[in-house]
Amino acid sequence: MTKSNQIFPSAKDEGIKERISERTVNILIYLTLTILVFIYILPGLGVIMTSVKLDSEIAREGLWTFPKQIHWDNYREIWTEAHVDVYMRNSFLVTIPAVALSITLGVLLGYVFSKLPFRGSEALFVFVLAGLFFPPQIVLIPLFRFYNAIGVYDTLWPMIITHVAFGVSICTLIMRNFFASIPMAIREAAIVDGANEWQVLTRVILPVSLPALAVLATLQFTWIWNDFLYPIIFTQSDDMRTIMVGLIT
Repeated sequence: MTKSNQIFPSAKDEGIKERISERTVNILIYLTLTILVFIYILPGLGVIMTSVKLDSEIAREGLWTFPKQIHWDNYREIWTEAHVDVYMRNSFLVTIPAVALSITLGVLLGYVFSKLPFRGSEALFVFVLAGLFFPPQIVLIPLFRFYNAIGVYDTLWPMIITHVAFGVSICTLIMRNFFASIPMAIREAAIVDGANEWQVLTRVILPVSLPALAVLATLQFTWIWNDFLYPIIFTQSDDMRTIMVGLIT
């Protein structure tokens, strides 16, 4: 090796060093993510281990010990005797329609506000978004009296209607902003080809909006499923409880 090569390393050596450095960084990233994932799922593992142990074994040996004997009867008892099947059914009956209706209305309103503006549409858009700034607690008493007056109190309808009403605002905001990022030329080209507005929305805009719809559906489903306030206010009988309230009561 000449003296000049020792002073000025070759491009090949530089490439090897860069690959080694990049590989080291990737290893550290994956190692960190693995540790974080393990920490994240650790409480879930504790719950799973506890769920197949007897109460006496939990009191004697603690939560984080492996069960000496797996007791699958715990699941059968909680599913039948604790009415978890009823609570789960009610939660699905509330969550699925509320998610579907709120996203559908959000898609329609978002498309109109982003692609079909009209005089006063901005003011109407602000009015729709106003629902984001109203705390749900301030309307509980009026809603309770209203649902009781029309005879739907202690049914699943008050929860579905309320979740849809409050969910339209966030759904409209997210879908309107996503639709606004889609070039207007795509809509105009579809109209030139003979498509009407409904065909443009369902056959052109929605197929490219699947990521936004997936995120919105996940958020809405999580929010509605985990809701505790509306079920405990608008239901009274145990047969109408959702899973979040049923497990507490």
